[in-house]
Amino acid sequence: MTRLLAALAAAALIAAGIIVWRSRVRERRVMERLAGMLDAAMDAGFTETSFDESLFSALEAKLARWLKASALSRQNLAAEKERIKTLISDISHQTKAPVANLLLYAGLLAEAGKAPEESRSRHGSRSHAALIVSQAEKLRFLTDALVKASRLETGIVSVVPAANSVDALLEEVITQLKSAAQARDISISFLRSNTIAVFDPKWTAEALSNIIDNAIKYTPPGGRVSLRAGAFELFCRIDIEDTGPGIAEDEQARVFGRFYRSPRVQQSEGVGLGLYLAREMVSVQGGYISLRSAPGEGSCFSVFLPAAGGSRRGVSLRPPTR
Repeated sequence: MTRLLAALAAAALIAAGIIVWRSRVRERRVMERLAGMLDAAMDAGFTETSFDESLFSALEAKLARWLKASALSRQNLAAEKERIKTLISDISHQTKAPVANLLLYAGLLAEAGKAPEESRSRHGSRSHAALIVSQAEKLRFLTDALVKASRLETGIVSVVPAANSVDALLEEVITQLKSAAQARDISISFLRSNTIAVFDPKWTAEALSNIIDNAIKYTPPGGRVSLRAGAFELFCRIDIEDTGPGIAEDEQARVFGRFYRSPRVQQSEGVGLGLYLAREMVSVQGGYISLRSAPGEGSCFSVFLPAAGGSRRGVSLRPPTR
């Protein structure tokens, strides 16, 4: 009997030892896996694997989710740094020409002061002064536009959307651009609709001004720009239609890019930021802009804004899929 009990005790000790050993081995494997996950995460090479339902595996799964979130944050941060880097590069590149021109014309004016008769007869000191003012204005506009672009891209713009009259918005924009349209013999008209939409008046007016200003700039003299608005259940649509040269299909996605200008309009004044800023200003309010155009048939830009009754703040409208 004593031998039997001793054998049972020895067997129990051996079984306990085996259980403890297996538990330690399993713990070690889990810890090695966790260490491997951390190493892979630090090397930016982490990939998730399948896990069982044990406590350690639950911890492993939570760590995996945390690592995935950290990796995503790291990617977003890298993308944001790249955007800032690109913006700085754009600023550096785009401001070189106006600054160089300012220095050139200033030098010509200095020469005109030393030899007034000869220099003025060849160049004309007044034209030099006018060119300096023009280039200075271009540089100021470019700097302001780049600052706005930076604020919009980094999300530090203070946008306060509220229910407002679209008719009042369009009247304000037309008043601002009427003189520019008259100077080019372009007529502007809009149909009243009594539409109410949710938007920030300041930023939306600027976005519409950019689009309409482009329409005026590129529409031949004697043409027209027509504005109309319509209310739907979830959104309000504002159409800006012109009788300009139109935009080829392969260019329509690029016209909203920063500093993009079509080769056909390089001779016209502009820096290629108007439509880009318009899209960003509308996007931060939960809206979007679409374009319908064809060469020789004019263009129609449609601005979609959340409707006053059918859309809530913070809900983004999505472009229709084809």
